[in-house]
Amino acid sequence: MSIDNHLHNQATTGEWPPKDNVNPDTALVVNDGVAQPPIINPYMKVVKKRPALLSVEEYLEGIFAANTTILSKAITLVESALPAHRVLAQKIIEGCQKYNSERGFESMRIGITGVPGAGKSTFIEAFGGMVTDKGHKLAVLAIDPSSEKSKGSILGDKTRMETLCNNPKVFIRPSPSAGSLGGVARKTRETIILCEAAGYDVVFIETVGVGQSETAVHSMSDFFLLLMLSGAGDDLQGIKRGIMEMSDLIAITKADGTNKDKASMAKALYANALHLFPPTESTWTPTALTSSAVTKEGLPEILAKIEEYFALVKGNGYYAHKRREQAKFWMYETINESLKNSFYENPLIEECIGNYEASVLAGKTESFTAAEELLEMYYKRKEAENRE
Repeated sequence: MSIDNHLHNQATTGEWPPKDNVNPDTALVVNDGVAQPPIINPYMKVVKKRPALLSVEEYLEGIFAANTTILSKAITLVESALPAHRVLAQKIIEGCQKYNSERGFESMRIGITGVPGAGKSTFIEAFGGMVTDKGHKLAVLAIDPSSEKSKGSILGDKTRMETLCNNPKVFIRPSPSAGSLGGVARKTRETIILCEAAGYDVVFIETVGVGQSETAVHSMSDFFLLLMLSGAGDDLQGIKRGIMEMSDLIAITKADGTNKDKASMAKALYANALHLFPPTESTWTPTALTSSAVTKEGLPEILAKIEEYFALVKGNGYYAHKRREQAKFWMYETINESLKNSFYENPLIEECIGNYEASVLAGKTESFTAAEELLEMYYKRKEAENRE
């Protein structure tokens, strides 16, 4: 209907707009809307999703080419608890081990530990830059403590390493401790092997620093660096007994400003204490030094000591001997982990363990009795499977 007809209709009937558009219950007029375009762009090309997992060959090629994206994905695969991922990860690890062995790759694995607040991340930020300036490629494995309640980790150590994060020669990988005793992630050693295959010849292993990591760190590092605070007093007694006698160098951190004199006194005390320990198997004499991540004082001396240590142990054969001893240690650790996985992933155990757990919580069954019965069930099931 034209506008003239509308005006004529209003003049004759007093109604506007025409009756066919009028709702007697409202004074509102609803006009036809504009047709909406489709939600999906019809001209957009359909992109196929890439598979979540690559092949073993693709992972290995990416790692050998120092592709940090592929390296990160491979480490995630190694840390996964899924059985399917575990099989794939084992093949990747074996490929990297073979690659490192064939080219005679020798790296420097340096464990760095100390009490919380000693400045481990800040020290690595300053010290790591010096290492890369010497022409090395650095991998930093920062182990972050996991919450006992939520099982989560902040994984925020990279926020303290802003300069290293932007260094093309540095790869930083924070990992949760995931309840591992000793503050070292369950798959840290395998991660080291992958990083070495990617060409990182210096690996820092930064631990949680809770005083229980000496065995775990010592079993996967060549050099053990202990960071201490001056004037901390009895707060350090808990870790001195175990870690000091295993450390190859003690660095008193935050030796700047008004704290410089205290750090010098602490250095003398720790140096005297180190002389009380028996001689090391490597013939290396541990000592204590002061350092400041702010002023960079003492860092060149620490790097010189580390280089001196590796020159000594590679010359007298202790470097290769310790690596072989570590390989034996991790053979047994791998056996223990495989047995544990075999137990908990057994279908019968998965079906029954919840009931036993509820019975123990209710006080109806003793914990030792429940464990013995579950193990007996597991052994009988394995025997039946072997007979079949």
